[in-house]
Amino acid sequence: MTRSDTSPQPLDRIAKVESFIVSIPREVPYLGPLRDGEFINEKGYLIRKGNRSIYPASDMSVLVKITGESGRIGWGETYGIAAPEAVTAIIDNLLAPVLVGRCPSEAMVIWEDLYDLMRVRGFFGGYYVDALAGVDIAVWDLYGKGANLSVAQLLGGARHRTLPAYVSGLPRATLQERCDLAQEWVAKGYRAIKFAAAVSDEGIVAEMAALREAVGAEVDLMVDLHWKFEASEAIRLIRRLEPYNLYFAEAPCQAEDIEGQARVAAGIGVPLALGEEWRTVYEVRPRLMAATCGILQPEIGHTGITQFARIGQMAQAFHKKLIPHASISMGLFMAASLQATAALQRVPYHEYQHSIFDRNLDFTDGDMGCEAGHYRIPTGPGLGVEPNDALLQHVRGLS
Repeated sequence: MTRSDTSPQPLDRIAKVESFIVSIPREVPYLGPLRDGEFINEKGYLIRKGNRSIYPASDMSVLVKITGESGRIGWGETYGIAAPEAVTAIIDNLLAPVLVGRCPSEAMVIWEDLYDLMRVRGFFGGYYVDALAGVDIAVWDLYGKGANLSVAQLLGGARHRTLPAYVSGLPRATLQERCDLAQEWVAKGYRAIKFAAAVSDEGIVAEMAALREAVGAEVDLMVDLHWKFEASEAIRLIRRLEPYNLYFAEAPCQAEDIEGQARVAAGIGVPLALGEEWRTVYEVRPRLMAATCGILQPEIGHTGITQFARIGQMAQAFHKKLIPHASISMGLFMAASLQATAALQRVPYHEYQHSIFDRNLDFTDGDMGCEAGHYRIPTGPGLGVEPNDALLQHVRGLS
């Protein structure tokens, strides 16, 4: 037998790449009911006064469909909650033509090659890397299906069959209603809850105190500070929250303020959690070198699987914990996040956006779920989930 006879065969080269925008109506906007002075504009967006950030009134996302020469399909999804047309334009015009003919078994090499395409044109973050994240997830899904292995197996092996979930957000109008909702989650078996400072209308410390009284001493409580504070302000605030046994404080300073983040991390007695906006290890490394945080929160809708895995390895090298972030997803990049997280060590929790995840389970086929405080890692090749007809009905232009 010759050497060529024993060499691995290519896995289903890429024949076609497509992207699609998904928009699904919500009865209550993300983070809860509108506050005084908040409104939905003519384009369907609202600005939260508490953190000055823009959100869609519906759940929006971008799906990526990669078809192999065999007809096999790999699915991806990326962060597309604001101006998703920018993401689809990048995928359709820049990335798709370059991907045709590539082998999905070269997933990490493909990510590097696509990243290099815009090296001198603002490639470092933003919509370009978001677009790349969706493509990357679809490439890994196609790779896994061709190899009949899950993404976790492709990344070296699944360490976890389930992952502890923390409840993210209490989207009710009043503090009493939020405390009641927290108690409901604890009764269902959840042992960690994060509240959003952007909608703490009665005050952040008052909300922390009320929640601690409501859920008892054994539940981990976290706060998302939504980049609202200067470093000294954040230190004073977090110190006031510490007596209530705060588990972590998230995003106290503006994302670009590395010096401020380091000051806060050094000035408080609980872990600082950062990273939902990071897209590559090139953003993570200087922040770890500056000792800005104890917990990393990569969002796979920004990073894709390739960079998520590398960020996870970097976290381990710096002896940090990793608690993945989860935002608006139709279920595909949530499956990718659970798969990639299952291959990592030092993962005490994964974020659980219950108002999004539970409903959107109706849009995918597979055994992914979250019950009694734990995620079920989807089984099956690739991501382990597939979009179903219920989701595809909300997709623009899908044939």
